[in-house]
Amino acid sequence: MTNHSFSSAQRAVRKSRRLRNPDVIYYPTPPETVAEMLRMARIKKSDVLYDLGSGDGRIPIAAAEQYGIRAVGIEIDPKLVTEAEENARQANVSGLVRFRNQDMFRVDVSEATIVTLYLSEKLNVLLRPKLLHELRPGSRILSHDFRMGDWKPVQTVRVPWGKLYRTIYLWTVPAHRHLRKKST
Repeated sequence: MTNHSFSSAQRAVRKSRRLRNPDVIYYPTPPETVAEMLRMARIKKSDVLYDLGSGDGRIPIAAAEQYGIRAVGIEIDPKLVTEAEENARQANVSGLVRFRNQDMFRVDVSEATIVTLYLSEKLNVLLRPKLLHELRPGSRILSHDFRMGDWKPVQTVRVPWGKLYRTIYLWTVPAHRHLRKKST
């Protein structure tokens, strides 16, 4: 019988490998913007939040701390995943929050009812078909500063930031999208 387990050193090497280069430079979302994104999401206890490009984990951690919901951060940079996991431990929300070193274009987001983004308009447009295909009708998508091409947001809010502002866009997955496969 072959032993398929990995030593801790092998796991560390595997975990630290980048899947590919990140699509955008990591820039943290200001706390006031995080708070407004979560407020706009109209969070219920049954919600599950996915943050695509979760960086240091601030959005999933805030969702767990403030609303007590499960949250998942998807991040391509393994160093940021490690930082986010430590931040979740320090915030005492490790039981509600998971961080995964995965490619946002390859991860299954179908359990999410809320998806948060701080990427770019180009990436949002590329993600849009995936989100519309995998998310259930009524799921909320919130983007910090970037639109989704010609898809008109349900709500747009400007958050003061110094002498400037941050913009948050909210979309709701429509009920009349493609027919989903029925579960058996």
